[in-house]
Amino acid sequence: MATSVERFDQKARQTFESFGRTEVFPGELRRHLVYTRFLHWMVALFFFLALFSGFGIYLPWLFRWFTPIFGGGPLARALHPWFGLAFVAFFGLQVLNWLTPMKWTPADSRWIRNIRNAVTGAEKLEPPDTGFFNAGQKVQFWEILIGSVVYLITGIVLWMGADTFGRVTVAASYVLHDISALIMLGGIFVHIYLSTIGEPGTFQSMTRGAVSEAWAWTFHPAWYKEVTGRDPRQAHEEALRRLKSRKRSD
Repeated sequence: MATSVERFDQKARQTFESFGRTEVFPGELRRHLVYTRFLHWMVALFFFLALFSGFGIYLPWLFRWFTPIFGGGPLARALHPWFGLAFVAFFGLQVLNWLTPMKWTPADSRWIRNIRNAVTGAEKLEPPDTGFFNAGQKVQFWEILIGSVVYLITGIVLWMGADTFGRVTVAASYVLHDISALIMLGGIFVHIYLSTIGEPGTFQSMTRGAVSEAWAWTFHPAWYKEVTGRDPRQAHEEALRRLKSRKRSD
């Protein structure tokens, strides 16, 4: 029996699919629906709006050139908490959207134990039991979730000020708020690298919503097998044989 969260998420997906389109060409697999892509880009948009406006507020001697983008210092200060709330709100919807595939599994623990191979590229293919998300993606997801909770609580304290929460609480919130933002920023840099240079073909999953079968069997073989019924290692070997045969014929 579907939970209320699942029913809400399914309704949102259906609604967005009626306005957008996820086109899948031959040799591709559908990866992310319109609703998922919308949430992803809204989270990214408001994260960077909150980040840049925050830089201008907390480090004006270094980032004062950010504030004119938001109409000046006072307006940047006024907009910053609203950007933060929008970020948390959209990420909250993303949590509902991805809660099931982000659950930790024994395969993720094995992935973490062999993380050196993933980082160094010693193995060309991900482990056969790597599903829709790998353990690294799940770690980042939960890190952002925890960071968002800290972000929200400390942000409210800073918004209300010392008159409401006291000077000590506000001072501690400044430190935790900034640390949380910097940790998330570091994770975003890793995410951008992996979605472009590190794992070519990933970026289009959040623009067009589809990925190549080669991308799927390389980075998420268990998911590839789930949606196609084919063995990812066998598909990879067949593709290599076709490539070698084509080169010989040329």
